Formats: sequence, structure tokens, C-alpha cells
Amino acid sequence: MERTQNKQQVVYGLRPVIEAVASGQQVERVLIQNGLNSSLLNELRTRLKEHDIPLQYVPVEKLNKLTTGNHQGVVATIAAVKYHSFMELVETLGDKALVVLLDHITDVRNMGAIARTAECTGVSALVVPDHGSAAMNEDAVKTSSGALLRLPVCREQNLKTVVNLAKQYGFQVVAATEKGAVHYRTVDFTKPTLLIMGNEETGVSPELLKMSDVRAKLPMVGEVASLNVSVAAGVFMYEALEQRGA
Repeated sequence: MERTQNKQQVVYGLRPVIEAVASGQQVERVLIQNGLNSSLLNELRTRLKEHDIPLQYVPVEKLNKLTTGNHQGVVATIAAVKYHSFMELVETLGDKALVVLLDHITDVRNMGAIARTAECTGVSALVVPDHGSAAMNEDAVKTSSGALLRLPVCREQNLKTVVNLAKQYGFQVVAATEKGAVHYRTVDFTKPTLLIMGNEETGVSPELLKMSDVRAKLPMVGEVASLNVSVAAGVFMYEALEQRGA
């Protein structure tokens, strides 16, 4: 069965979730009750693997909060946006493309705010990981003022693969980090660029920092350690827009 609960569309029950996946719905993730086991569950796991949809084992109490229906130990959350494949999208981007990779941004308000600024500044696409990222739900769409419905969003299993693919297509990879040695205004954003913005607490992950061509920082004179990620992303995106002659 399908229901909108707490501003999030969900499908619950083993067979309905299997059919939602098989029909090509934009399933965000599937939550499975701890200890659940059945032949239908094995079929569901197989389909989730085929479609690269993340699953998570949770206490039954979490499922009960999502729906009051007979969920049979399985609830799927449906994404409010349509996802694209970065591998397919990158082939269509021009020589001034700017793609923003959000490395495990977990706050839905930050996600929405970044998307809103990205759409306003002509960003080509957003890339998010399929695990450990804020859900693309109605709250995210609302915070983005609808930008998430207009901006291509790619949900990818391996962010390192995205970085390598971008490099193959001639993108420079710029990681935004307070540990960077390069002032953000000295970065040449007229080139095709993959801009990496890091997690709210830990920043850009070490493996992606190592893969970056440029580590750029924003100047700060206050005592607070870092800027909010949506604010920092906005500074970088508007710098790119200015350099590109807006």
C-alpha cells in the first residue's frame, strides 16, 4: 500500500514494495525490520541489489512511526525528485559545466538551500551518494523552492567513481576545505569543474580530498571554525557564475 505520512511518501508491505521497485518508482531507500526473514524478503533484496537501492535494518518502532498500516516489516520511502545517471549525464555537459558533488550532506535544509542556489547560479547538476545523505523528500523540495524538481540530481553508489569519470571528461576537481592552500577567487571556474562540498561535521572525506586537483578555502577572520555548508557552497557557486560572465 502507499501513503503520505509526515510529508514523506511511503510504500509499505513486502509485495507492494517489490512491485514499486519493479515498476521503476524512484525509491529513496527501503527500511526492513530487524530479524525479518522470508522468501519474499529474499526476492526484495535481489531486486534492491539489481536497482542499486539502499536498504537499512531498523527496529520495528521506526517503521511504526512511518506508517500505521500493516507494513509486514518493510517500508520504502519514495524520492520526491527524479534521479539521473551521472555516467549518462556527463556526456551531455558542455565545456563550462559546473557539477556540485555533495559529500554526505545530511541536513535536509542544507540540501534544499544548496539546490536553490545551484539552480539560480546555473549549476549543471548535483551529485549525492546513495547512502548517508539527506533524503530528497518534500521538505527538501520545499526548502529548495522547487529547484530540486528542475535541477538534474544524480544519486551514485560510489563517489570516487564519479570523480574519476569527471576527470576522464576533462573536469577539474575542486574540493572546498578550510585546510586548503588556494584562495577560492584564484580558482579558474571557467573550466569544466566538479566542486565537492563536504559533510557538515567532517568536511570533504579524505579519499575525495586526495583525488582533488585543487583544495580551495574561504577566508575567515572570526573564531567560529567553519561556515555553514550551504553558505560556503553559495560563495563558491557565485564566484563561478561571476567568472563565467554573468
